Amino acid sequence: MSGEHTSGALYAILTRLFGDIDLYDFLVWHHYGRKAGHVIGYAMLCLLLYRGWRATFGEPRPWAWKPAVYAWLGTILIASLDEWHQSFIPSRTGRPQDVVLDSVAGLVLLVIAYFWLRRFEAAEQSA
Repeated sequence: MSGEHTSGALYAILTRLFGDIDLYDFLVWHHYGRKAGHVIGYAMLCLLLYRGWRATFGEPRPWAWKPAVYAWLGTILIASLDEWHQSFIPSRTGRPQDVVLDSVAGLVLLVIAYFWLRRFEAAEQSA
């Protein structure tokens, strides 16, 4: 599933559906689309880890710091192991920048979840 392997098939499908597509433009969008996939995937991973740790700790409140920290550390660990694994595959690259991107994606989702869940917690307390 490297960029080189997916770009050829995807380019063929898109040109068949939409006609001629500038290859340079396609490669730029393909690169950013793959990075967006990483961001979305690792953000969702972090959210699922948060839910899992919250249930493991038996935390009744919607937001708690301990599960959030464990979820983010788990996201960093999995991103690191994924990039390390990719460094052994000839068609892939293991880059520290991707670990940072994936970790920041998880952190951003946790910040969004914090404000979202705190809003509901404050509404419950005032009711």
